Amino acid sequence: MLKKDKIVQLKNPIGKTFRIVREQYLREDIPCHSKLCLSDCIEKSKQDYRLPNKDRASHYIIPDCLLAKNYMELLEMPEFRGIIFLQTVTYFIQHEGSMRLHKSLMSIVNNPFKESAIFYNEFQRYAFVERKKGESIIDWRRRSVYNATVWYYNHLAGQTSFVILSEDPKMKELYEGETPNIFVLTFKEYLKTFFSEWEGAFNLYESIKDALEERSETDEIAGYLPNEVLEAGIKSGRFVEGVLNVNRYCANSEAFLKRSGLSSKQGGEESDILIPGQANRNRAIHGDRIVVELYPKSQWKSRIFVLVKENETKDVEDNSSSNKMPTGKVVGILQRNWRDYVASFGTDQQVKVTGKAEKVIVRPWDWRIPKIRLSTKLVGAFKDHKIVVRIDSWEVDSQYPNGHFVRSLGKAGELETEIKTLLIENNLNVGPFSESILKEMPVNNEEEKWTMTPEEIKKRRDLRESHLIFSIDPIGCEDVDDTLSIRKIEDNKLELGVHIADVTHFVQPGSLTDVEARERSTSVYLADRRYDMLPSVLSGDLCSLLSGVDRYAVSVIWKMNENFEVEDVWYGRTVIRSKYKLFYEIAQKIADGLDNEEIMANVSEMAQYDKKDIELRIEELRWSIIKLMEIARHFKAKRTEEGAVVLEGSEVKVEMQEEKIKNVIPKKSLEIHETIAECMIFSNHWVAKKIFQSFPSHALLRHHPPPRQEHFDSLRKCAASRNFTIQTESNAELAASLDSCVDIDDPVVNKLMRILATQAMSNAAYFSTGSLNRELFNHYGLGLEYYTHFTSPIRRYADVVVHRCLMAAIDETGKDNLMNNADLQTSAEHMNSKHRAAQQAQKQSQELFQSLFFKEKSDDETCVVDAVVLQLRNNGFIVFIPRYAIKGAVFLKNKENLVVEVSNKGETQWVAGTLNLKENSVLVQTGSKRQEYTLLQHVTVRINVENYHGHALQLSLSLVSNKPFMPDVEDEKNSENSVVQSKSELIKAVKEANKSFWTDDISLGPNYTNWKEEFSQTEESKSDYHTYLALTELNKLDI
Repeated sequence: MLKKDKIVQLKNPIGKTFRIVREQYLREDIPCHSKLCLSDCIEKSKQDYRLPNKDRASHYIIPDCLLAKNYMELLEMPEFRGIIFLQTVTYFIQHEGSMRLHKSLMSIVNNPFKESAIFYNEFQRYAFVERKKGESIIDWRRRSVYNATVWYYNHLAGQTSFVILSEDPKMKELYEGETPNIFVLTFKEYLKTFFSEWEGAFNLYESIKDALEERSETDEIAGYLPNEVLEAGIKSGRFVEGVLNVNRYCANSEAFLKRSGLSSKQGGEESDILIPGQANRNRAIHGDRIVVELYPKSQWKSRIFVLVKENETKDVEDNSSSNKMPTGKVVGILQRNWRDYVASFGTDQQVKVTGKAEKVIVRPWDWRIPKIRLSTKLVGAFKDHKIVVRIDSWEVDSQYPNGHFVRSLGKAGELETEIKTLLIENNLNVGPFSESILKEMPVNNEEEKWTMTPEEIKKRRDLRESHLIFSIDPIGCEDVDDTLSIRKIEDNKLELGVHIADVTHFVQPGSLTDVEARERSTSVYLADRRYDMLPSVLSGDLCSLLSGVDRYAVSVIWKMNENFEVEDVWYGRTVIRSKYKLFYEIAQKIADGLDNEEIMANVSEMAQYDKKDIELRIEELRWSIIKLMEIARHFKAKRTEEGAVVLEGSEVKVEMQEEKIKNVIPKKSLEIHETIAECMIFSNHWVAKKIFQSFPSHALLRHHPPPRQEHFDSLRKCAASRNFTIQTESNAELAASLDSCVDIDDPVVNKLMRILATQAMSNAAYFSTGSLNRELFNHYGLGLEYYTHFTSPIRRYADVVVHRCLMAAIDETGKDNLMNNADLQTSAEHMNSKHRAAQQAQKQSQELFQSLFFKEKSDDETCVVDAVVLQLRNNGFIVFIPRYAIKGAVFLKNKENLVVEVSNKGETQWVAGTLNLKENSVLVQTGSKRQEYTLLQHVTVRINVENYHGHALQLSLSLVSNKPFMPDVEDEKNSENSVVQSKSELIKAVKEANKSFWTDDISLGPNYTNWKEEFSQTEESKSDYHTYLALTELNKLDI
């Protein structure tokens, strides 16, 4: 080992530059990470990922410093493997690049499919080169890259070639041809040599190159305070840091600094900070971590209290409200959160065939993102396409940020293009599983059946003959990950069991399947398809607890007395065989007394029994369901006593049939839904207690922080309009208040109160127990001290982590596979991000198909519906449509200052008049006519569809009448019959729709069948989309 002194110039966190002297020890045993290595350095290395063999890559790639910095997104492409990032390059990226670039580099190295590695050339005795006296840092880096490449080539005894990728002309001049089989190529030369037909890579390369050439020399950080000033200001309280959150409905006029970690009791100056207008935003983009300086209180402003259409491009001024809030301006950027953005060229963009890059402005799909300036030659080729762009910089003297073209998604308006847009905008990677992952999967087909092994069965508790186990799911569900059992035992006791698919038996820690599942974190459910977290052989077969087949499970079994109080609990791995696969409706009817003949007709498993046994089997099943309902009622009552809040969510489902929307219908809730939910919540709670008891510093739990008090304002105002009082200081008080908000003349009122309470809630999140104060563990909505996710490991990676933690708690051998607190918290944050993204994508896909549905129905009465006023504004109000669970704005005043008047004949027209906002109503005055709209009033609206270029289709609402849509709309007691009638009308209308349903603007394209086969991983009738909805939509319970 050889010691060297190395002088390093660094910047500290506040930006101050300083020089330090480091002792550098040069060794000969630094691992090369190559499978071609003939020495023993691989055995000495604990690195998980290795460079590929010759059959996987004909050469290794070594990018130099500037190429890695400027063309990292090309290197991220899956086609490029066998990349060696030298320590010299990695340090350059870390200190002179950006955090995003460094994360991208580490993502490549940590991705086993990329088969790439970091080589610490500055610690390897013979790969290291010392900087010469007077030598520039650029020349030294150039020499370091080449010398390390030569060492690598010799170390591997010339078994493979090396390509140094560099855009530096001097690198080529100095080293091209110096050593046989070491080539120095520009990226374009490399693409021409190895990927000559890959148009997408060439387009991206040219786009990045053009952007680099056009990039201004102006320092992007100009206009911001120095880092040391920001740091000092944050510590002193003069500045506030947080994440920029742009209001999508007033994207040009209103944004907020969203603080983190505030409790429900904090308000006033501790609330979010208003950042009005583009000037105060100071080039910050939605999602950036920013630093804000507060204005004096005399300059504070109020939130915009007028309704604004999303296509409003000018700053909106509205100082009508007296409720001023903290207001400030952006003075610094701590971290850019730029990502891939979907955008479109403008409709008025002129195409010039010059062969040179054009400067064009593109419009992002997301209203919150500013227009982006590109320099590209591809306008003509993709003028009518949706494209992916990335932002590179935003100079202080520029109106728009600069970016570059990445790739095309396809023609705007085609269904697959719109779906790809949703996935990219939510940063969801849902490509097909790789061949390497599929090779890890067990085989189960007609030629080779999968079977349990006797050795594994002996390790488990066998419940196949002793317990009546069954599942209750939506019709067509194929990935059954939870089953139940209930039976009488000695001394009049009961034994309740929850049995969950044992995914961890098939997915080993650190395997490729595990890495991919961790990255995805959740299955993604869209309105017409799903993307699984796990390959289908697991999600739909071997892990699915189907009836009549033997399956591995992880079970929690409680011993209870006659009062349903737990006396003992057992956790462990089991072998089960589900007897029945029931669906919700038939299970509810069985409990309600459905006759035996109907049960035999609807429960196919009954056919296996003799006639003399059927009656006994039916009664056994009926007793089990009824007893589960009794237990679930007890569970819910106990949680309610502890302060659990029963909330309400959007109760509609988008039903798909082939490529068309079959229907948009309300969802009916049954008691059996709550029964299953309560059993799952109960098991999640008990598992949470167990793993926290065993691993208090690194167990994965889920908490739900109390909501911010100001978020209850809409709820309080609506309640006050009906003389109800809402107490929100605790979850118990809120639950009791909601229970009291009952209007016998208008049953929809209580449902709306719970919807408003739901909207006020904060998001539940995963966390590692060592990273959060103990008093913050509670789950506000469920009223539980400990909670986690255990019951859905097929579709959630968090449940996989919890299964491993539980197994380690009952079996000492599994502790080595657990993550420490820091790693677990990092994984928790990743899972939280992916979970929110999947939920957002699901919501947006439902909105897309809802828009398509109403676009087709624009001329009939399907679009005329009853709505309830929820919030009042200076120029209109916001309503909720119970039938379709749509919330939207109704304008009473337009840009010409005309107001809506409803004539005596029930017709609406825009006339001259005034609009006066009161506490609980808004008054429209036109001449001698006065029309008042109050909170919770029923009105009739029409649903319209607006198409803004480059953006998603948008629903808009217009007032039809100030009266309810139906004369007896307030009588919700007969709503079930009206729902059935509406449902049949919708089905009939859709069946009669012709093939022009999708129109020229939104067409499926000629490749729909192929796309459906590739992306729809199961038949629609077997999709578990409704499984997900049935669980998540039910009272918005966090199960």
